[in-house]
Amino acid sequence: MNLFEDPRVALSLGNTLFYALMAVPLEIAVALVLAMLLAGVRRGAGVFRTLYYLPKMTPAVATAAMFFLLLNGNSGALNELLRFFGIDGPQWLVDPAWIKPSIVLMTLWSVAGTMVIFLAALKNVPIELYEVAALDGAGKLRRFFSITLPMISGAMFFNVIVLSIAAFQVFDQAYVLFWRDQSNSSPESSLFYAIYLFQQAFRQFDFGFAAAMAWLLFVIIMAITVIQVKFGNRFVYYEADH
Repeated sequence: MNLFEDPRVALSLGNTLFYALMAVPLEIAVALVLAMLLAGVRRGAGVFRTLYYLPKMTPAVATAAMFFLLLNGNSGALNELLRFFGIDGPQWLVDPAWIKPSIVLMTLWSVAGTMVIFLAALKNVPIELYEVAALDGAGKLRRFFSITLPMISGAMFFNVIVLSIAAFQVFDQAYVLFWRDQSNSSPESSLFYAIYLFQQAFRQFDFGFAAAMAWLLFVIIMAITVIQVKFGNRFVYYEADH
């Protein structure tokens, strides 16, 4: 079958794109918030940084197994917490509308790698800029948008590109949760591009089709990266240019 005639290729690519559009902005936002919180810590900073980074060290399979218990629609800890507040939690791993959000939650578990890059960027922002802005009457919000964001725009640009590439290669969590038993009962909304590529190569042994899928993924990631570089550089502050 031709690569572009297989409807599951389009389905898996659409699922992957939808996941990327959810995961990348959310991970950027959460990582930046955590980095700013850690940047403000003075006493015991090393301890807090270690604690924040520990989830990143958890293997992907162990993370998926843990979230399989946490996101159980009937007895999972997350739904039990929501039930305490009078909210009926969704069937995270069964309802097609909540499958991709549940995988995004698992992705946020390992946000520490992005956070560390933001933390390093925040540490390099000259404190004098904040002092001058405060003397001019700028509030915290104004200082964030006028000083912090421009000064860390290079790190943010890098993180967006890296996370976008990683999002299009999402595999571990979805595979462990939905596809490891080789059944056909897994919801279609959990079929990501890398999983379908894996199935074609190592389940159907159609290596030619899988190789074509891999090349298509390479072209898509390359095109998205070129677009990000072309338009993202306009918003990045480079100190050497000033």
